[in-house]
Amino acid sequence: MKETTLAKIMAVACSLVALTALAQTSTTVTTTKDGAAGTEVTETTSTTSAAGTITTYTPGTDYITFQSRGTAGAPVRYYYTKDTTILDPAGQTVTWSAVRPDLPATVYYVREGDRMIVRRIVLSNPTVIEKETTTTTTTTEKP
Repeated sequence: MKETTLAKIMAVACSLVALTALAQTSTTVTTTKDGAAGTEVTETTSTTSAAGTITTYTPGTDYITFQSRGTAGAPVRYYYTKDTTILDPAGQTVTWSAVRPDLPATVYYVREGDRMIVRRIVLSNPTVIEKETTTTTTTTEKP
């Protein structure tokens, strides 16, 4: 497969936009030949990822709100579809019942207009804070 100069420029431009948004972008450029016309067709797909915490998820809605690490401000809405995949920390597919607020995760999304459409959510192990409790019992003997 050959990448055209325009496709390379688009890939660089998408990468620069993603850097300014403090997210990571993976760009896939596919060039195919149209058999009938004999022309090359180039398709560029950019998937952006963001790590942070799911702040709200309500079953029956079409979005989650997500707070990216290292960003100040309000959480952002990420819309999901029936094709959105949820993975546990081991990479196994899980159901939406595993998603809950305050759960660390990484979202992989594409921009469609002014919306961010989630393609995949990778859940992280929640941070566990163990609290150690010590109990002291004192007994006194009677003479």
